[in-house]
Order: sequence, then C-alpha cells, then structure tokens
Amino acid sequence: MSTPKSPVKFGTDGWRGVIADDFTYANVRTAAAAIASYVLAEEKNRSGVCIGYDTRFGSPDFARLCAEVLAAAGVPVKLAAGITPTPALSFAVRENKSAGGIMITSSHNPPHWNGVKYKAYYGGAGSPGIIAAIETYLEKPLANAAAAGAVEMVDFLPDYIRAMEAFVDLKAIAESKRKFLIDCMYGCGAGILSGIFSRHGIPHVEIRAEHDPLFGGINPEPILPHIHAAQVAVVDHKCDAGLITDGDADRIGAVDEHGNFVDPHKIFCILLEWLLEKKKWPGDVTRAFNTTKMIDRICAKHGRRLHEHGIGFKYVTDLMLEHEILIGGEESGGIGIAKWLPERDGLLNSLLLANVLADENKTLGEMVATLQKKYGEHHYARVDMHIPDAVKLDAIARAKCEVKSIAGMKVLSVQMLDGVKFFLENPEAKQHENAAESWLLLRASGTEPLLRVYAESCSAKSVQTLLKAGQEFVLQGGR
Repeated sequence: MSTPKSPVKFGTDGWRGVIADDFTYANVRTAAAAIASYVLAEEKNRSGVCIGYDTRFGSPDFARLCAEVLAAAGVPVKLAAGITPTPALSFAVRENKSAGGIMITSSHNPPHWNGVKYKAYYGGAGSPGIIAAIETYLEKPLANAAAAGAVEMVDFLPDYIRAMEAFVDLKAIAESKRKFLIDCMYGCGAGILSGIFSRHGIPHVEIRAEHDPLFGGINPEPILPHIHAAQVAVVDHKCDAGLITDGDADRIGAVDEHGNFVDPHKIFCILLEWLLEKKKWPGDVTRAFNTTKMIDRICAKHGRRLHEHGIGFKYVTDLMLEHEILIGGEESGGIGIAKWLPERDGLLNSLLLANVLADENKTLGEMVATLQKKYGEHHYARVDMHIPDAVKLDAIARAKCEVKSIAGMKVLSVQMLDGVKFFLENPEAKQHENAAESWLLLRASGTEPLLRVYAESCSAKSVQTLLKAGQEFVLQGGR
C-alpha cells in the first residue's frame, strides 16, 4: 500500500491550512523536515534558522515543534522568545546572516487557519525557485544528525525596532503634532508602534492590542468590513489618520480622519510619490497584476520603469534581488521598500505614512484627494467567492474563451498573467476627467475553494457594477 501524499503545499507565501484538519503536528513536521533538508543541501555556506510565531492558537507549540525538527537534523535554531511580527523575523534572518527563517502564521486568514512561511537568507519571502526546491523535499525522509543543533531563545524585537526608528524621521512626525490611531487587529503589531510613538512624544491612541487568538470575531485583514472599529475610533479620538496592521503585521491598511477606508492601493501611491518627489531615491517600481493602474500613471510621470508581475510578494522579492527596485507591492497591503528589506512590512510602512503626512502637512484624507485630482479618480474593490472547486475552475475556463462583453461593456483586451483580466470600454469614463481604466479580474486560489473578483474603474458605482457582473459570470456554470 502506497503512503498517502502529504497535503503540505507551499503556495504564493508558504503553506497554510485549517488547524486540526490539515494543519496538524504531523503535517507541520513534514513542512519543517522539508525546510531542514533544503537548508542542509542548498544553504551550506550559511548557518542556522530563525523561527518566529504569531498570536494564533497553537502557534508557540508549532514553532517549538519546527525548532525540534531542525535541531534534530543538526541545524542550529534561534527561536523567538515571544510573539514576533513577520517582518521582524525577516529582519533577524538577514541581520544574523542565517540560512533562512520559519514564521508560524496565517497572516490575514480567519482564526481557524495557521501556516508556515519560509523566509530566505536575504530577509524576504522565499523566491519561486527556493519554494520549488523546498517542495522537492516534502516526501523525502530526514535523518537525525549525529549531533543536534542548539536551540537558542532570542528576542528579535529590540534590534528591529531600533532599526525602524533610525529609518524614519520620527522628529518630524512629533513636531507635526499629527495624532494617529493605531489598530493592531489583535495581531503581532500590538504595542510596537505605540511604544515608538510614546518614546518620541507622538500623540496616538491604540486599539485592539489585546492578545486574542480569535481576533475578536474578525479576520485580521486590514480591509472592509474588518476595520470598522478603526473607522469609528479615528473619528471619536479626532485623529488625523488611522494606521492598521494585519495579523502578522506585514500588511498595512488605513482610514482617514473622517473614518473613510483608504485602501492599500492609495497607500502605495502616496508612499511612491513621496519617495520619488521628496526622497528622490533611485530604482524601478513593481506591482502585482491585481493592483491599481494609478501606479502606472505615477511611474510614467516620473520616468520610472514599472515591472508588472504575478500575485504574491515572492515575485516582488525576486525582482528586488535582480534589479534596483525602489518600492514594490501587492493588492492586499503588502508593500516593500528595497532600502529597508526585500519584504513587506506593515509597521515600517505605517511609520513612513506618518512621515509623509508630517512632511506634506496634510491629513490622510487630503493626501488621497490630491492623488485623485492629479492622476484621475481610481476606485477599487474586491469580492471573495467561497465556491466549490468545480465551479471555480469552470468559471476560469469560460473566462479564457472569447468573452465579448461584461456588464454591457465591450471587452477591449484580455490579459492572463495571473488569472483572467478584462479591460473594458466603459461609457461612464466620458463623464470623468482623466478617467481610470475599467478592468475586471477573475483569479482562482490554488490552495482553497475560493475565487476572487477584482475591479477598478472611474467611480465607486461602476466598480460595484463590474463586481456584480463578475460574480454572475462565475456562477453561470453552476446553474
């Protein structure tokens, strides 16, 4: 009888699964053994692995289990002494010149999920090549070494926090007298920004910083509707902006002074233009296939080369290692600054966003309004469809066939870099100056019974029309 194949599969950012279903001790051992085999075979010139964990149920135990597997194989381990944000773990990997890092987290996923992220020696997501190499070891046995590797308990936070404080102009933020709301979403970011702001005399209020593995009944993803508490609190406390980090603090979200959600696309654009016009740092720009086309307009205005790539931050990391990149990012709030780390970092980006408001002497709402006026109104939204795999795959297959129109709009062109993206002739665009392009993207998850529908257009109403049409298209095959 053949051995059942392991359900462990490394996707765009490691392996994730439902706790006690497929995310079990046995399967975590399998993932850890594959990583140990990879490190021993492919990273011989580097020593040791850093391991961190988030606030989820069982994360400390899963981290210790990974440490035991690697140590038994002869790999020395630096194990986090407490809850650690993913970017802090990545920072530690690079600063310690480690062979790699393991982060136990499921990031922004619902509370009953957990996961294993792999961070490469350079302090960022494992490149597609590295992830593919790790997967080749998944079904291969791992022998114990003659001498076990040492396991050292380490607090990864102090060095990371000191480096952030040196990277950002905290004096300017303090002198601006801007007041900030900090929403930790019950995740790894709890106390970090608040501690920095307190030390530097920056007015702020912190919410949802308690340790709660159930995340207060929300998904710890800094998008609507999960950021409602921040929308209310930023107005109640008369703040100039709300800074929000996800479950493992590598993604950023925000709300303006009126409680309006500011999506990651606008945050990316605000940071990008500031880096270009104020910092004047060199380098190209990268963006994922599902991000705003406003980035294209900013890059064109400033003569910067733009790289468009698949969905997943590992593609940003790959480009950062191959080219001189200024900034890169994705739709879900993952933004990386190459001068900092080849990694997304919600905490660092929150500090940078506060730095922008101080330098520009504007509230976040005023910054967004300036962008919309300068580059044309861009509105964006996403819908997650939890549907059976058969319906998901059928929808993508039909989308790849010749589709003539969607929502009564003529299909002008189709791109299939990652999913199926329709560019549409939108009559409403004629009513808007410098109107945003209208597009609809269908992308099926490779690891879950999930299909995401994304849309961008020149008005919020138009976006909702596109999303509704996209959902109807997906469900046609199930009737």
